[in-house]
Amino acid sequence: MEALLLGVGLLLGAYVLVYYNLVKAPPCGGIASLRGRTAVVTGANSGIGKMTALELARRGARVVLACRSRERGEAAAFDLRQESGNNEVIFMALDLASLASVRAFATAFLSSEPRLDILIHNAGISSCGRSREPFNLLLRVNHISPFLLTHLLLPRLKSCAPSRVVVVSSAAHRRGRLDFTRLDRPVVGWRQELRAYADSKLANVLYARELATQLEGTGITCYAAHPGPVNSELFLRHIPGWLRPLLRPLAWLVLRAPRGGAQTPLYCALQEGIEPLSGRYFANCHVEEVPPAARDDRAAHRLWEASKRLAGLGHGEDTESDEDPQPEDPGTPSSLKNPHPKEPMASEPYPSPRGSPDLSKVTRRIPVKAEPKPQAS
Repeated sequence: MEALLLGVGLLLGAYVLVYYNLVKAPPCGGIASLRGRTAVVTGANSGIGKMTALELARRGARVVLACRSRERGEAAAFDLRQESGNNEVIFMALDLASLASVRAFATAFLSSEPRLDILIHNAGISSCGRSREPFNLLLRVNHISPFLLTHLLLPRLKSCAPSRVVVVSSAAHRRGRLDFTRLDRPVVGWRQELRAYADSKLANVLYARELATQLEGTGITCYAAHPGPVNSELFLRHIPGWLRPLLRPLAWLVLRAPRGGAQTPLYCALQEGIEPLSGRYFANCHVEEVPPAARDDRAAHRLWEASKRLAGLGHGEDTESDEDPQPEDPGTPSSLKNPHPKEPMASEPYPSPRGSPDLSKVTRRIPVKAEPKPQAS
């Protein structure tokens, strides 16, 4: 009996250690009010993305849920409006497997939305499922399409600076090894899928690094964020049906809830004072060291050039236009310049943020190449 009690005690103690060191996520602080600001969150109809969008909506932001499924996206927007009390939550269609869909989303967004303050690339896949595409679907969804979307929306991000781009990555990037001779080859079999997933997450980290270099001085900062081990659809989506009932209880015990997984992306989107750390990788709401392959500036620039080619960006699109196409409503731009005393409503133009801290107070960014040891948070 004593041995049994001792065993139970050891198991409980081990679980407490795992819970507080791996499962429990630190809460996100940052800017309390986002009233008058607009955020886009991809893959926001469920999981981490939905919890991220919920917190942004609770803080008063206008939130665009960029999702593939109209039915699920509209349902998620309705849920978030009800739960947050914020009617400024809308759905817009975006299929990251299709570059044409990415361009269509960008065109629709730029023609209808006067602001973009926060862009969070949350959507991703861990497997190709039954799809058989003539290209690397994992790289397309997890990196190339977010690369293209950011490129197309840069004029709006610049006009609303200080603004932020957050790329949700993963600790799996540590296993990634980019082979530029095979970057877009189709993925076949689960072994190749595991490798391609890790490679796409490494691409996320390198992309955030190079994007910070490209955008230095523009007022746009960017970050790669690891949500931690999360019990989300991404985890269970491709597990055989007969195995899911066995894994669900285990996942509930040792993996974070989606709300916990949203904390680091939210930290990167909202925390004041991290502008000098643009381009860095964050986990558990603090900056974290990455392996040499993830801080290789030559590889980051090479990936940038390869991504432009795979995204179909021609010479005329290599550098984004300085012109920022405005929405069709001619009254909107003037309303952005002056604070509006009323609460923003769905049918009203967007006021400029009032009483919100200026994220551009730090004017000098620590060079991305430098990798100082992170301070304890």
